[in-house]
Order: sequence, then structure tokens, then C-alpha cells
Amino acid sequence: MTQELPLFPLKLIAFPEENLNLHIFEPRYKQLINDCLQLGKTFGICTFLDKLMPVGTEVSLLEITTRYDDGRLDIKTRGLRTFKILEFENPMQGKLYAGGKVSFVPLQLDASLEKKADFRKSLEELFKWMQFSADLETTPLTSFTYAHKMGLSPKQEYQLLELETEEERLDFLAAHLDKAIPILKEIEASKHRIKMNGHFKYLDPLNF
Repeated sequence: MTQELPLFPLKLIAFPEENLNLHIFEPRYKQLINDCLQLGKTFGICTFLDKLMPVGTEVSLLEITTRYDDGRLDIKTRGLRTFKILEFENPMQGKLYAGGKVSFVPLQLDASLEKKADFRKSLEELFKWMQFSADLETTPLTSFTYAHKMGLSPKQEYQLLELETEEERLDFLAAHLDKAIPILKEIEASKHRIKMNGHFKYLDPLNF
């Protein structure tokens, strides 16, 4: 399925199922948001790293929370699904903002119960060592739910966005957690050793 979509390039990764708050101040994007509001349309957030990346996320405009006297806007959006840019036009004809033809990727969030359980367990351990509080029992948990809080680089977040199945995304995150958790454990052990430096220590005698 292809569609013309207004596009909003940003130096961040927006994920499906994510609530994202944005402050809008450029004239072209004020026009984009007002057009989407009046026409009931969605728009796309596409990622700019060192260049415009070909995969982005369609978002819906939930609410304009604040309209400032100078036209600036605070808005709330919700990520829907990913897309691939087929054609990019900057600006769209008759508009200030960019747009293009995109093909949508169906949102797929199914994975085996075993893989989901293993991911939850690893995530709980990560957050324990990070001292981050999260209620994983009541929050619907997918590969996207805590993606911004797992220590991924922008490049890694974009790689996650490119993956089209939940199984692939969980495997990708599991590989990251397998590397990140031992590093956090070692940092905590180092902090403990630093605290002990200069204190009197009781040492067991060695028998040899």
C-alpha cells in the first residue's frame, strides 16, 4: 500500500506505539500540523542521522496542548506503523513542508511466549542495575515499549526500527542486553571497590 504523506524529518527515532510530545516552531511545520488537524490526516516522522534515512514512522496527531501567541505549538502524537520512503519531495507542491510517496509496513507485534518471557527477565535485570523503576507487569511490553531507555545509540534505534517482525526485534534487543548488563554489573563492582578504598578491611588469611 502506497500513499502520499507529509514528512517531518527529525534527529530522533520515533517508534510505533510510542507517545511523542513535540514543540513546533518552524513555519513549515506549523503549517504541516495545522493541515493535519484540519484534514484529519497523519504525518510521517523520518529520521535524519548523517543523512535522511529511508524508514520512518507514521504518527497521528492526538492533541494540540498549547498554542502560543506567536504561532508555536506544543503537540501530542502517537506512533502508528513504519513506512519506507519511495519518493521524497521538498517541499511538497504548494506547501512549505516536505512530503513524499511511502509504502507502509504492517505493524507486527506477535512473538513466542518464551521469547517474550526471556526479554522481560533481561529487561528487569537491566533496570535493576540501572536503578530505573518500571512496572513491567502492568505495562503492555513490546520491543518498542522501553526502546528509548535501554541505552541504544541512535544508529541502533534506527536498526531496530528497520526490523519488520517482533521476533527479529526481540533477538536484536536480547543481543544488546547480553552485552549491556555485564558492563553495568562491572561498573557497580568498580563503584563498590572505589568506596572501599582507604577503609580498614578484614581479610581472610590464606592457607598455603
